[in-house]
Amino acid sequence: MKSLLRLCLSCSLAVSACTAAFGQASWLPFGPDGGDARAFASDPSDHNHVYLGSLTGTIYDTHDGGHTWNRLARVGKRDDLALDNIIVDPKNPKHILVGAWVLDRADGGLYVSEDGGKTWTANAQMKGHSVRAMTMAPSDPNTIVIGALDGVFRTTDGGNAWTLISPAGNGEIHEVESIAIDPKDPHVIYAGTWHLPWKTTDGGEHWTSMHQGIIDDSDVFSIIVDPSDAAKVYLSACSGIYRSTDGGAQFAKVQGIPSSARRTRVLMEDGKQTNVVFAGTTEGLWRTADSGHTFERNGNPSWIINDVSIDPTDSNHVLLATDRTGVLISTDGGKSFEPANKGFSSRQISAITQDPKNDSKLYVGVLNDKAAGGVFESEDGGQNWQQESAGLNGADIFSLGHTPAGTVLAGTRHGIYRLVDTTWKPSGLTLALPPEEDDRAAATAPRAVRKASAARDKSDSNAAAAGRTRQRASSAAPVKSGKRSLSVSSAPTRNVPPEEATTGVYALANNADRVFAATEDGLLYSDNDGKSWNRIRSLNGVGWRFVSAEGQRVAVANLKQMSLSTDKGATFHAVTIPTELTQIAAVAVDNNGHLWAGGREGIYLSDDDGATWHSQKGLYVPNISGIYYDAKSQRVLVTSNQPGTMVFAVNEPDMTVKYWETGWHLRQARSVGDHLVGVTGYDGMVLEPRMVASREK
Repeated sequence: MKSLLRLCLSCSLAVSACTAAFGQASWLPFGPDGGDARAFASDPSDHNHVYLGSLTGTIYDTHDGGHTWNRLARVGKRDDLALDNIIVDPKNPKHILVGAWVLDRADGGLYVSEDGGKTWTANAQMKGHSVRAMTMAPSDPNTIVIGALDGVFRTTDGGNAWTLISPAGNGEIHEVESIAIDPKDPHVIYAGTWHLPWKTTDGGEHWTSMHQGIIDDSDVFSIIVDPSDAAKVYLSACSGIYRSTDGGAQFAKVQGIPSSARRTRVLMEDGKQTNVVFAGTTEGLWRTADSGHTFERNGNPSWIINDVSIDPTDSNHVLLATDRTGVLISTDGGKSFEPANKGFSSRQISAITQDPKNDSKLYVGVLNDKAAGGVFESEDGGQNWQQESAGLNGADIFSLGHTPAGTVLAGTRHGIYRLVDTTWKPSGLTLALPPEEDDRAAATAPRAVRKASAARDKSDSNAAAAGRTRQRASSAAPVKSGKRSLSVSSAPTRNVPPEEATTGVYALANNADRVFAATEDGLLYSDNDGKSWNRIRSLNGVGWRFVSAEGQRVAVANLKQMSLSTDKGATFHAVTIPTELTQIAAVAVDNNGHLWAGGREGIYLSDDDGATWHSQKGLYVPNISGIYYDAKSQRVLVTSNQPGTMVFAVNEPDMTVKYWETGWHLRQARSVGDHLVGVTGYDGMVLEPRMVASREK
């Protein structure tokens, strides 16, 4: 049973008339569990102790063979490091090496821990190197070899000093994706590149191309050498799986896995049964029990597998690290698997909303997790989560909100969905034609919509990469008044036949009468519970990213523009943004006549509908990531990505400021009763410690 932990925090109070610190301890992570898991490494002294690397720089470990996970640390204090390679020193299990790379550029490095993964330091020689592969010599733990984008590196002192052992400036041995070392001779090294494998028998003095039998220009993802027979070498490439019985002189393609577009990311041999080899692919897990002559697939073909870990004491105990579905565990030798993500959360949360009648009922939306993602629901303030994604068909969630009647809405790249009972239904997103097209023939009306849709038809990964843009800290300065806002005349509403369209929906907000959607194609509204939508034609501009509504006032903005309505969205006037802001990151309106805007330079508010702007005493903080008006508590919640990772609450109407040090990089915060929950960038949800329940043991 779950026992409620009332963690009585000792709250340190800052001596200030308007500011008080309400918590110094790090908030606690509570899922949703799962996400991208990248690589395993077992503790040689304890087979149940396994380390796990993520795509966002966080390392975890388990002490029960993978059933539950503990978050150890953020390696390098960054959230953009892919941790694909982990080595635990067999002489000293507290000594751990992690190789890292960065998704969108040639960056990364080697990080070292001397305390079992709790703290990390960067190796100076490998700073900035994109480490794609790393392995320790089975016969000499002091010899470790790294494969990086710029070549092959080796250490012979356990990781302190590194030497480039591939020819400098070589036109062939670069973009090294995989490394293997002979089980008995540490001078025999195999290196798989993005275009065929190579071998050295003298520690890198000379290299030989291993291409006999391999299709030209094959990316080599994984290489393994049989520990009992060094002449037997397996490698996986974009063109398939290959096997050699003569140390790589000649390869033959393994025909056991049917040819398709799959990629075999990892090969793993069972140390107790060397005839058993697992192939982790982009289309599930394959297993051979006859040294690669035949393979059969086990589990779900939709799994994208990054790593395989086999318990050295029990071949039935197998772990998989996957994209989106996190960790999977098998107790029958890999024949069947079930999720094992308790404590592991590596999800990119993009949106949050609360039930207007029950603030403990939360919904969060995620990006990039396809069928394993979508929307998750919690009925206990974020302590436990369940997936609520039926009908979304793997869509990325850009925004969440409610209609005035309480129906939950999800904004996606392809329009808006409504949650009906437990299934998401397309809202019938329809866009009325803009005024200049009202009189055109119906056949030509969708042309502009089709053109915009084609221009934004890019992959989900590109959308995610755009969402990962980091904001840099900048000092806040006193605010200058902005220019007077200009009114924009409103065209009268006309009954125009709507046209079906798809559009990226980035924000949702509602007042007592309407729900608004900020989209690529304009600001939309619905007054029939989200069943149909119309564009607000009095509003100039497109590409809206933010919308906030409270009472009579509605604010809408993109990165460079803002407009405000004081008549529930019937008409809008353009607002000049604060002169200090180079880019808008968040906006909000409250019930006390304030208009809020934030970005890298800080947070600013206006008491005169955007005519002038000023800063708020006690709230001189840069890198604003979110602003939310909590109507029930009569306060504005502000999150910042500055060092120290704060949440600020501006209490209205006296405008006093309180803050919490959370220990996390937060994008948004919400009130649950008299406590707070936070949305992190890539680590799921975190909860204020005193309001959480312990996880079931």
